[in-house]
Amino acid sequence: MSQPIKVAITGAAGQIGYSLLFRIASGEVFGANQRVELNLLELPQAVKAAEGTAMEINDCGFETVEKINIFDSAEKAFEGIHWALLVGSKPRGPGMERNDLIKENGPIFVNQGKALNKADSSVRVVVVGNPCNTNALIAQHNCNEIPAYQFSAMTMLDQNRARAQLA
Repeated sequence: MSQPIKVAITGAAGQIGYSLLFRIASGEVFGANQRVELNLLELPQAVKAAEGTAMEINDCGFETVEKINIFDSAEKAFEGIHWALLVGSKPRGPGMERNDLIKENGPIFVNQGKALNKADSSVRVVVVGNPCNTNALIAQHNCNEIPAYQFSAMTMLDQNRARAQLA
């Protein structure tokens, strides 16, 4: 097996983060011969849930998992990582507009963007937290060490909504 790649997942104990972790750990994402070191980032009050998730992954005995680390600090979680999956964010609540969501989630992505300066220079960043395209831009603008082309956003939901409106 090759050298492990370091992957950080924010909101790792949440529903989306949880499902991503098992796909990564099983070898579905980076291949069956690629070892991974998982950095699970959670809010301080959700660290226990992340610890439970780590125990479940360890119980599966995935051969690709080199190590699992749990953090409540983006600066520590992003140190030396090769992939950042920025999933954790506040979901849209009843009556919330896009601007309300940006006000809630924007500061999260400002901090995570700054913390990404600790990542490996080859890091690839995928933003899932909504509004993902705006949050990707916020994170990228706050990370002066990583080129913009290494950031992407999961905008399929936006694309599907636009198609439905046009239809």
